[in-house]
Amino acid sequence: MASTEIETVRPAADKAKLAGAVVLVALGFVAYYLLHAQAGWMRWAALLAALALGVAVGLTATPGQRLVAFARDAVKEVRKVVWPTRKEAAQVTGYVFAFVVVMAIFLWLTDKLLEWVLYGLILGWR
Repeated sequence: MASTEIETVRPAADKAKLAGAVVLVALGFVAYYLLHAQAGWMRWAALLAALALGVAVGLTATPGQRLVAFARDAVKEVRKVVWPTRKEAAQVTGYVFAFVVVMAIFLWLTDKLLEWVLYGLILGWR
């Protein structure tokens, strides 16, 4: 049976919240530069407070809530991952290095063979 969730569409309110968040972040940077005569901690406090308020306002909008839901789902999925043991990781790393060495030798030999055929046999430059 299909889920029948009703989603309330509030594009104007969401746009206003996102615009407000951007304005708050911008005001934080403006305050940081306007407070150049003040102590460094005061400048940073103003910037961080404005950033925190901007993020808080942005997270109240629907896109912000979707971002939080996505992050929660991502964390759940990462917890389901079966990570390899140290021994398995070392073995796979060894296989990769061995393959890279074999491919490097193969490509070097192919290059030298083509160089010998083209320059030595066909063109006679050597």
